[in-house]
Amino acid sequence: MNIIFMGTPEFAVPCLQCLLQERHQVSLVVTQGDKPKGRGHQLAFPPVKEYALANHLPVFQPVSLKSEEAYQRLAQEKPDLIVVTAYGKILPQKVLDLPPYGCINIHASLLPRYRGAAPIQWAVINGETESGVTSMQMAAGLDTGDMLLRRSREIPPEMTAGELHDLLAQDGAAVLAQTLRELETGNLRPEKQDDALSTYAPMLTKDLGRMDWTKPASELHNLIRGLNPWPSVTVPFRGKRLKIHRTRVTGEDSSRAVPGTVLSLDPLTVACGQGALILEEVQYEGARRMTAAEFLRGHPMTVGSVMESNKIKE
Repeated sequence: MNIIFMGTPEFAVPCLQCLLQERHQVSLVVTQGDKPKGRGHQLAFPPVKEYALANHLPVFQPVSLKSEEAYQRLAQEKPDLIVVTAYGKILPQKVLDLPPYGCINIHASLLPRYRGAAPIQWAVINGETESGVTSMQMAAGLDTGDMLLRRSREIPPEMTAGELHDLLAQDGAAVLAQTLRELETGNLRPEKQDDALSTYAPMLTKDLGRMDWTKPASELHNLIRGLNPWPSVTVPFRGKRLKIHRTRVTGEDSSRAVPGTVLSLDPLTVACGQGALILEEVQYEGARRMTAAEFLRGHPMTVGSVMESNKIKE
């Protein structure tokens, strides 16, 4: 089949790679614009563009797909199918109707749960024990199209969103390959989503990463691993920010301690509103990521001292 691929971040690269490995004709790769990156704010290519150029595929980076110019550029390729993976822009109905086989999307959740921009992170933040990927026939709504194939994956209690992201990216490619095979043989059986079961996964913001020690340790643990690697959870520490990368929930009794109180230094254990957290990996502002033990060697603390919160005041 002649396919136009639309995607932007690292998550989408395995799906594009899959199309080439399955020997489909990818006539055009559509991705978002280059963006400033790093301290120098130099323009950087999106990961999908980097992969496309390395494989000699033409790249199109429209500001919007709503313009007639953008539509005509897509129509010029006469695609049989458009495949979309984490593109990051809404496709207008005119584009959805362009290819004979429509548009197929690979979404990183078990739909209809976690529709939206950040399904992987919110599944971890909410303490889900299972996630997955779904291929769907795209419709005008946000991730509301008919489901085609799904593949589930367990979320262990210590897994971060970054780790789950890498696994689901590979699962997404496998689901895409199977979806296209069954499309070609006429074996796909679309299934409508039950909107009553839907949940929403909005975009992440840095404000989500504010630490509030009054919350239960299990909730904070899920937040920390759900926002790892970005935007991360931070706490104020001696005039700078301390990122908390990895934690473990402990059953240590913290009922008599003020939330934020350091209960132990080996391991570094902090009281929460309910239960306590062991801080395993941290990163002080301007320094590298390190174990809590390494951090304490350079920044001594005492049992009974209280770590600050930086929650948004109501």
